[in-house]
Amino acid sequence: MPETEKPLFGHPWIFIRGVPSLNFLPPEGPLEVAFAGRSNVGKSSLINALVGQKGLARTSNTPGRTQELNYFVPDGYSGEGGDLPPTAIVDMPGYGYAQAPKEQVDKWTKLVFDYLRGRATLKRVYVLIDSRHGIKKNDDDVLDLLDKAAVSYQIVLTKTDKIKAAGVPKLLAETAEKIRKRPAAYPGVLSTSSEKGDGLDELRQAIAETVGIARWK
Repeated sequence: MPETEKPLFGHPWIFIRGVPSLNFLPPEGPLEVAFAGRSNVGKSSLINALVGQKGLARTSNTPGRTQELNYFVPDGYSGEGGDLPPTAIVDMPGYGYAQAPKEQVDKWTKLVFDYLRGRATLKRVYVLIDSRHGIKKNDDDVLDLLDKAAVSYQIVLTKTDKIKAAGVPKLLAETAEKIRKRPAAYPGVLSTSSEKGDGLDELRQAIAETVGIARWK
């Protein structure tokens, strides 16, 4: 298969860089999609399930472990000249973890906010919401920021295997209604389960379309 026709998902992804401050951001090149969410929302697990690699994004039983912007790209591109990956996935630090020292929380928060405001190649942020809890106050605060920064975002419900299947459509409708008037919100709400694999193909297709690829495989 020619390089330009490699599937977005279905072959290995690699970690390329952890970014503790904006000085360490990679040069703007591939279009980026970022994943945001409260600590312990299942962000790393979802990224791993999305690319089909258990150990790519670090998972931990300790909320707040992701403290940097972590960059992942499809493998097999040299990065030289025009041989760039079609996209990069950015794993953002989890928010809302109250037990971390305030100075550390403030540092993470500034990093995330500065990234959102100033990254021209950032196409969309996927904001993960635990389906068992719905949109909380700190989620609303992040959505307010994304609206203010005019950064396109889409809500992705996680851990839908933890609630009754019959309740998922109602939760999707309720969540869509809550964000209906938000200016930067993409209207479609996705539901996923990293454990069961539910909704992953829909999310893969959404990412592919966001970065201008017709199909993810």
